[in-house]
Order: sequence, then structure tokens, then C-alpha cells
Amino acid sequence: MKINIDPDSGFCFGVVSAVKEAEKELKRSGNLYCLGEIVHNKAELERLQNKGLKTIQHNELDKIKNQTMLIRAHGESPETYNKAEDYNITVIDASCPIVLKLQKKIKAVYIELKKQNGQIVIFGEPGHPETIGLVGQTEKNAIVVTNISDIKKVDFSRPVALFSQTTKSIEEYRNIAREIEKNMSSHFPDTETPLTVNHTICKQVSKRLPLIKEFCKSHDVIVFVSGKNSSNGKILFNGCKEKNRNSYHVESPSELAPRWFTGASSVGVCGATSTPKWLMENVANKIAEITTNE
Repeated sequence: MKINIDPDSGFCFGVVSAVKEAEKELKRSGNLYCLGEIVHNKAELERLQNKGLKTIQHNELDKIKNQTMLIRAHGESPETYNKAEDYNITVIDASCPIVLKLQKKIKAVYIELKKQNGQIVIFGEPGHPETIGLVGQTEKNAIVVTNISDIKKVDFSRPVALFSQTTKSIEEYRNIAREIEKNMSSHFPDTETPLTVNHTICKQVSKRLPLIKEFCKSHDVIVFVSGKNSSNGKILFNGCKEKNRNSYHVESPSELAPRWFTGASSVGVCGATSTPKWLMENVANKIAEITTNE
């Protein structure tokens, strides 16, 4: 039985940086608060919690006055920074540089677009921390769409600046952009459609989908490792299923089922941008143990 770990899977650089910042502070003080889960992976969360990391939510900021808090790679809205200052919270900002750049651009475009009675439209997941941070740059006036049917929220007679959450599917984003342009064109028959499509999906993330599809095609069975609540994980696992119907999604080695590997000669182990390498290695070792004992 050949068991291969996808070399292109694992933490993106934004998550790597956030985890390193957390570990550095935990080594220094043994105590650190993180606003929301630092990474959507239960095993990695437990590892960091054992070092002293505590996860809090936005409604608990008043309970950590004068403490140190990490802002994770997803980024935050201006409101969060203001509250942290009010409560004298020391902030370690581990926001992904790509997310920070996107936030600044949305804020600048929003200010200009207000003069034209325009709209900011964001392709993202409502309630996702990154999307919340992006919407926060627009005084919470941005329109969030999750799929093509959601574009009915948009006023096609007004200018639109379209952005995307950095971890979304590039193909879905293109489809939404095309549909918005199609609907706007009837309102502007004699002039250029006032739609600006901003390319804001992370290239490191967007490259992973085609790479993981190729990886899946070369194995009999695929075990995809990630948290079930990972946005990026859902997209990548759907890509696995598309190319290999024998694809299974697990969060830990304990979820592996021996029947998955019956008759297989090769197994590929891969994961999301929130999946640590050590967890994929643990899964691969468990598969080796299962298939050896069969």
C-alpha cells in the first residue's frame, strides 16, 4: 500500500504566521487570548490551548481588559480595534497581509463609491470572520452574496464594485461577476456598465484547487483532513470528490474506517489551508497501521 501526503496541502503563509505569533507570545508569557478560533482545526486548537491559548468571542472583550489578544489571519473590522483600545487590550495583529490589503482597498473604494451612489458587493459567507471584517470597512453597508441567486439583493441600476472573500472559488466568483454584469447591462444600454470586478482571491489558495484535483486523480482513495467548519476545506474537499469519488473527509485519525481502503493500492492524504502537516502525518501513519493489520 502506497500512502502519499500531498506536498501542496497544509497551512497557508497567513495561518503559519498567526500560529508563530501565538507560539512566540505563549512561550514568553504562557497566556494569550485569541479573538475567535486561530485556525479552523480542532486538533491544532487543542495543541495551542495546551500551551495557554484561550479563545474568546467579540462579546467577551470587556472581560479581558489590560490583557494581550491576538487577531488571527482572518482580520477584523475597525470596530474591534476601537474596542480593544477602549479596554486597554494589547493587540498582536496577525491579520494576513493579503486580507489587510483587501480591507484597505474596500475602504478606499467605498469612500469614492458613496459619491456615485454606488454599492460594494462582497462574494463571501455571511458570518465568516473575514467577511465580517471586510463588511466593517464599509460602515456595514456592503452587500454580501453567497451564490448567484443572492445577486437579487443588488440594485443593478447603480454602480457596483465587486470583491471576494480571499478563500472563495475563483470559478464561482467569475460566474457571479458575469451574472451581475448581464443584469446591469440592460440598465446602461448606451454606456459602459459601471461594474468593477476586483481580483481579490488569494493566489496561493486559488492554486490549490487545481493542484489538489491532480493529486486526487493519481490515487485510489483520498483522505481529506480538515475541520468541518473550514470554508476553504469545503471547497477543496468538493474538488476531491469531483475527481475521485473515493474521497473521505476526516478531522482526526480516529474517524478513519478500514473498509475505505479495501482493494486500494494507493492512498492520498491532503488537507486545507487550516490543516497542519503534523495532523496529515498522523492520519497517514494511522492508515498505514490499519492497512498493515488487515
